[in-house]
Amino acid sequence: MKFPQIVTSLLDTDLYKFNMNQVIFHKHNNLMGTYVFKCRNKGVVFTQEMVDEISEQVDVLCKLKFHREELEYLRSIRFLKPDFIEFLRLWRPMRDYVDLSLNPNGELHLYVNGPLFAAMQFEIYLLEIVNEVYFRTKYNYDELLKEARVRLEDKIEKFNNGTYTFRFAEFGCRRRLSLEWEEEMILTLMKKAKNRNLVGTSNVLLAYRHKLRPVGTYAHEFVQMYQGIPTLPLAYTNAAALRDWYDEYKGDNGTALTDTLTTDLFLLDFDRSMCNNFTGVRHDSGDPFVWGEKILEHYKSYGINPKTKTLLFSDSLNCDRAQAVYDYFSSKTNVAFGIGTYFSNDTGVEPLNIVIKLQYVNGVPVAKLSDVPGKMMCQDPDYADYLHRAVEFRLKNH
Repeated sequence: MKFPQIVTSLLDTDLYKFNMNQVIFHKHNNLMGTYVFKCRNKGVVFTQEMVDEISEQVDVLCKLKFHREELEYLRSIRFLKPDFIEFLRLWRPMRDYVDLSLNPNGELHLYVNGPLFAAMQFEIYLLEIVNEVYFRTKYNYDELLKEARVRLEDKIEKFNNGTYTFRFAEFGCRRRLSLEWEEEMILTLMKKAKNRNLVGTSNVLLAYRHKLRPVGTYAHEFVQMYQGIPTLPLAYTNAAALRDWYDEYKGDNGTALTDTLTTDLFLLDFDRSMCNNFTGVRHDSGDPFVWGEKILEHYKSYGINPKTKTLLFSDSLNCDRAQAVYDYFSSKTNVAFGIGTYFSNDTGVEPLNIVIKLQYVNGVPVAKLSDVPGKMMCQDPDYADYLHRAVEFRLKNH
């Protein structure tokens, strides 16, 4: 390998991967999944040198396994169950599930195919590898690191002088400059931000190392997978996801993601019992102010005091946007933030907007609609249109 080993521990991933995987392990371990990589930036070109390095890093990744101390840490997370931890003791990434190539235009083709409970685990590891290889190859890494430190110091100064008053969890491992920088950034915030503005991290490895709170619930892929179950009507798959999540966690680990099939459809399924079962909801697309007001009105319609619930905002946030949202909503409800790339890869160079999305379950296309059409990713346009019409039909005829 040209660069240092990028993923050195299987804990180096987002907490929600373990959360979702536990439900799949217990309830849907017969599902097969296909994940597809996409770079949303215009004009980004990958080289054969990059692809060769990515491939070698994936080879090394697939030799990792969970160590005893890591499993003991996972056992300490109250909602992860002993049988699932034992499964993780036996599990390791399988290289045969990953297909990697480069087309003549410099477009990276990256697919993961396998049992869903195994294939889904690759997403964060692969994004970490692709992102770091790209930036180390294309730019002077030391110069990027130097600029990232300057920008972090400016953020910390604004936390300390009262310009920024919100608290947040770090959600940046998937598009970070490197693990080295993500860890340095977290330690610097812990040491220098006087008001303890950093309350946790989604990165399980760094939470483990530095006694931080691991943060995360579930992602769009969890709701999407139900579209591949033929007994479920498409417009009711979110309801099935909510029921399974509550059945698994009984209200613990209870923040629901609203926009997989649009927030309007989500709210049809988010009835009084679900409002009470979940501690809050997460925003990941659309206008945060419009979304927040819609959620607050929904709680009030069931006689629920919004101040007993939490709105978690996590959509491409920087500190200025987070502060504006905090100022607007903090007197109305509990407000939380997950901020990623703005801390983990703020270097003065445009960060990559890369994703690896679930696209097929048991050979059937799946998709998220989101509250912003541009965020949709689907390999089958006919299916995407059908899903959209199914959702619209239920919304109009509810």
